[in-house]
Amino acid sequence: MPDYPKLRCAPMAPPFRIVLVEPEIPPNTGAVARTCAATCSPLHLVEPLGFRIDNHAVRRAGLDYWPMLELHIHECFEDFESAHPTTRLHLFSSGARKSYIDADFLPGDALVFGKESVGLSQKLLHAHIDHTWAIPTCGQVRSLNLSNCVAIVLYEALRKNGALHPTLIG
Repeated sequence: MPDYPKLRCAPMAPPFRIVLVEPEIPPNTGAVARTCAATCSPLHLVEPLGFRIDNHAVRRAGLDYWPMLELHIHECFEDFESAHPTTRLHLFSSGARKSYIDADFLPGDALVFGKESVGLSQKLLHAHIDHTWAIPTCGQVRSLNLSNCVAIVLYEALRKNGALHPTLIG
């Protein structure tokens, strides 16, 4: 394959924040971290985590893009909310009744995803019912993979806000 310049775009300012609440599966979080690094989007992890993210664990997993990531760890979701009191939240659940395509994403919003096994708590979803979205599926699967959901939603938010205008860089 010819070695063409890479297709790039300018980072969104302010960036979208990706929030993973109690993620359980290391490869999913690794894939989300890569998407965040590729889009200059901060990643917020809400504890407890189902894995370690110390330097040794990250190196062993081959996450060479980890140093490019703006990473924040929060002990609980309330800590994230306290640290970002004016940030608009968009929550994602396979049980929501509104499509993410209809969401009014704005730069600086937080895109909030739950753990792989059960998603976000019902209490949290009910508290933000007007900003809870789903990704429609055609088949009968229960839900999509967490890292795929983050990529789908984040790139739609970037597209809706005109952030994907390309520039070629060598």
